[in-house]
Amino acid sequence: MKSEQATPDAKPALAALWMCGAIASFTAMAIAGRAIQQELDSFELMFWRSLIGFGIVLSIVLITLRKTDQGFAKAIKPTSPVLHLTRNLFHFAGQNLWFYGIMVIPLSQLVALEFTMPIWVALLAPLVLGERFTMRRLFVALLGFAGILIVAQPGVQPLTSGHLAGMLCAIGFAMNMMLTKRIMRTDSVICVLFWMTLSQTFFGFILAQWGGFTWPSPAIWGWLVVVGLTGLSAHYALSSALGLAPASTVAPMEFLRLPVIAFVGVWLYAEPLEPLVFAGAAVILLANWVNLRGREMRQRPT
Repeated sequence: MKSEQATPDAKPALAALWMCGAIASFTAMAIAGRAIQQELDSFELMFWRSLIGFGIVLSIVLITLRKTDQGFAKAIKPTSPVLHLTRNLFHFAGQNLWFYGIMVIPLSQLVALEFTMPIWVALLAPLVLGERFTMRRLFVALLGFAGILIVAQPGVQPLTSGHLAGMLCAIGFAMNMMLTKRIMRTDSVICVLFWMTLSQTFFGFILAQWGGFTWPSPAIWGWLVVVGLTGLSAHYALSSALGLAPASTVAPMEFLRLPVIAFVGVWLYAEPLEPLVFAGAAVILLANWVNLRGREMRQRPT
């Protein structure tokens, strides 16, 4: 894994361009997700999203292998199938909860709650990765929880299943990130993406049978393609940004996703613009910054 501290070859300007691509992708995915769920449930959406993603990944694998001597089976062979399965279950659950959340609470609230993902990583890393639990991690968790309370405003407005979905999707994404970190010690990105899209196509198809599988109408086929493409492009752009600049530089850039998605919510869906959502998100961002600074200090050579 690359060090998180700044390096002489860091390129923050180029990283910012990649982050613009990531923000645009996440925003387009939210808009497409809402349009699709006028007809399909979230399980059906995840099936088509993963199927399109699998087709793209499979094409990339086959094209890549033509340029190398590596066999197909060797390229996609996982070192630990159980670890891949566990990782994909958490990612599937988190993504499914995210798509559910965009339908039941304002987009800005969901994104603000999603920003707690690094805080859950700090809390769960001692259990999943064997890292040491410190007072800094406890402070980060308490600060992040304060931000959640400001965003959700319990007692002022009713807490809904959407708020719970927002917090649970952040936990799912946190587990996905930590398990991916373990997998990437031995397996390639192509291997990870291949099994992720294949397994989640299977998960989505099985769960979609629960309420009766609905075939999408021609009106939403374009939106399904958008979801399939942006699901891959968002994470590719974010990973590219992190490869060009340290996380402490990239994380504040991602905060720009909140005003963008809030504007989209006001413009397209007449959602209210809540100042407390931005205040709570700022507290969550502060908690993430404290967490990143602690990580940089641990990695700094003595």
